[in-house]
Amino acid sequence: MRWREWRWPVVQVVVWNIARREEAWRSLLDSDADVALLQEATAPPADVAAKLDVNPGPWVTGGVSSNRTWRTAVVRLSDRVRVDWLEMRPLGEAGSGFLAVSLPGTLAAAIVTPATGGAFTVASIYAPWERPHSSARSGWIYADSSAHRVISDLSALIGRPTGHRILVAGDLNILYGYGENGSAYWAARYASVFSRMSALGLAFVGPQAPAGRLAQPWPDELPRTSKNVPTFHTSHQSPASAARQLDFVFASHGLAGRMRATALNDPERWGPSDHCRIEIEIAQSA
Repeated sequence: MRWREWRWPVVQVVVWNIARREEAWRSLLDSDADVALLQEATAPPADVAAKLDVNPGPWVTGGVSSNRTWRTAVVRLSDRVRVDWLEMRPLGEAGSGFLAVSLPGTLAAAIVTPATGGAFTVASIYAPWERPHSSARSGWIYADSSAHRVISDLSALIGRPTGHRILVAGDLNILYGYGENGSAYWAARYASVFSRMSALGLAFVGPQAPAGRLAQPWPDELPRTSKNVPTFHTSHQSPASAARQLDFVFASHGLAGRMRATALNDPERWGPSDHCRIEIEIAQSA
């Protein structure tokens, strides 16, 4: 079902980890979307920057011993909406009127006001990889700890149990409904991220099949009942052989009921990043 089948006007949002690719910025100029929620975004090329409105801030993501010259971004793509960006400050420096961010670059937020319908808040989120302390003597990498920090930061956007209108989406670098290679330990750690989102009043929207192509061939680690749709491929894979979903959408319950999230993960629509785009359509009351 496409947006033209809605009975009301629709706001279109694209969610995309653009993997620091300039060509991804240029492809946004051809998009029909109104707003983009980006992750791993470097500063746009000069010819693109002149045509788009992007939230201000340094193009860097913080972290211990990191050199991440990219960040999350909220981009206005059309004049059908007004976008008012929320000002960010690092945790410990954020006074009244600023949104505190535990790890700079992992969260960008704005208030979107459509020409028709009510305003809502959007947040682009990213959970970077981390490593255990040297005392743990481990070679693990993990991202659920970063995801939990972002969730703590998102809590500041919620001031009542119900009635808020918030869309949150991005690359969490975790799995939904299972752990790598069937690990029950990692499945439990990942599940805690989704349960915390739910506890805040942010429902899991997807994307889930049939709103996207299922993995083919089916990964051995993925439960047969899973509706996950692959949104990421490694350097050893192609869009056609992508196997894991790392990108997710959440929304306030009232907003989620007016929303569709679809993974544009067919090989011919994948785009110039190792992550595919997620298309979100939000029906607005007339």
